[in-house]
Amino acid sequence: MQEADWDDLKYFLAVGQSGSLAGAARALHVNHSTVLRRLARLEDALGTLLFERHATGYAMTPAGEALAQRLAGVGEQIDAAQRQLSGLDSQLSGPLRVTTTDTLLGGLLMPLLAEFRALHPRIQLQLVVNNSFLSLSRREADVAIRPANTPPEYLVGRRIGRLQTAPYAARSYLQQLGLPAMADSPALADWPAYDWVVPDEALSHLTQSRWIREHVPEPRRVVSADSLVAMADAVRHGMGAGMLLCLLAGDDPALVRLAPPDAAMDTDLWVLTHPDLRHSARVRALGDFLHERLRQGRWLAG
Repeated sequence: MQEADWDDLKYFLAVGQSGSLAGAARALHVNHSTVLRRLARLEDALGTLLFERHATGYAMTPAGEALAQRLAGVGEQIDAAQRQLSGLDSQLSGPLRVTTTDTLLGGLLMPLLAEFRALHPRIQLQLVVNNSFLSLSRREADVAIRPANTPPEYLVGRRIGRLQTAPYAARSYLQQLGLPAMADSPALADWPAYDWVVPDEALSHLTQSRWIREHVPEPRRVVSADSLVAMADAVRHGMGAGMLLCLLAGDDPALVRLAPPDAAMDTDLWVLTHPDLRHSARVRALGDFLHERLRQGRWLAG
């Protein structure tokens, strides 16, 4: 039996946690073949099979389960040590991994991140676009910019403002229905009169989904999408009305707002990090910059 490389163990743990090579590769920021190679090397060194390969993913063998049990807590301790060391970093240089949603990145953040990079050219931004919370504990990201009325308790950060939502339709669609293309006109507030572009089940937790369930009959929900960006694009092309974020729709001359934003649908916008990283110069610089610039934005309520 060869001596196992300790660094290979993190690949083993990542495959065990994700159940797949692809998931482990994403978590470790490497490619699929690297995970496969490191896992094979560890199995060769230990002289035993650690995973069974199935069509649905990777399942631990009894030997793999025994190894995982012995390593329980080790990965978390290493991650904690790395976070604490990063948190002590006082330099405005080096990598800064930022996660946010496709909606926020395209509709709000990209110009600001470009401005931040111009101010701090020695910081290398790594953007991770994902509509679910990544694990900041495992350093999948350093900073999360997220819409959430109740952010995870294990993260710290600042509420920047509130994202507003309102119903919109394309001017061309209103013309087809013989309705006036006048923003917030009372004549436009007959919700069952429209076909609707709606969030699908993947977005059922959003306030937009609840509003649709309460106000729009099932037969009028003609297009569904798992992305708010895709919903806005469908509405823009006249496929129906949609309950859209004002930051995506408010400046679009092709769209007409059917009613003012509903405060009950506002969602808080947060800049979050792990407590161990809050003193990192890079994390602080980005948090301070976004707090100042986003609070000046047109599409955020106070």
